[in-house]
Amino acid sequence: MVQIKGSAIQETINQIKRRAGEDAFQKILGLLDEEARKVCEGEIFASTWYSLDLFTRFLEIEIRVLAGGNEEMVTRGSEAVIERQLRGIYKAFVKLGSPEFVIKRIAAVHATYFQGVPIEVQLHGRGKALIKYTGFEKQHRIMGFAIIGFFKKALEISGAKDLAIHFTFPSRKARDFPSSRFRGVKRSGKSLRACMFQTCAPGINSTDFAT
Repeated sequence: MVQIKGSAIQETINQIKRRAGEDAFQKILGLLDEEARKVCEGEIFASTWYSLDLFTRFLEIEIRVLAGGNEEMVTRGSEAVIERQLRGIYKAFVKLGSPEFVIKRIAAVHATYFQGVPIEVQLHGRGKALIKYTGFEKQHRIMGFAIIGFFKKALEISGAKDLAIHFTFPSRKARDFPSSRFRGVKRSGKSLRACMFQTCAPGINSTDFAT
């Protein structure tokens, strides 16, 4: 079972309360199933592992209540989180002019937030990288929006420009398993800096995904 660190759930709940208030949070709780509601309204321990299924159910209700179902709100939320962290506890991760360094550090941090989701970073020459998250299942599709937000904002803070983001989904027999691809571009003189990531279901090779 894929799990997520309690600190990620804590940060999400705190951000909802800061942005939308306690009443909005209570409205979200009221729409959750009993299992998810008990966890989210109780004390959440930062170092404890929780079901990712439970957390994604919470996110689905959050975007329904606060954004009319617009999943891009999850990206904006994760951008706000990483911006605060990169100007605070993770300030050292930002190295101006080195998106590759930032990509590797964010991936390393994410590896401590997920259990059962191996993360692989492949640097493809100067300024290009592929980051693969393996282990997510189809109900975890919404996590792709959160992951994009982390990389997008971190790259922007490090000096990246002209960022472009898009999703691709699996083709043929893999269509039941959503994938996400992130492409960030930085142009500096003649150089082109790019980053892509995929979320992959167990046992599905990246070559199975539509390009």
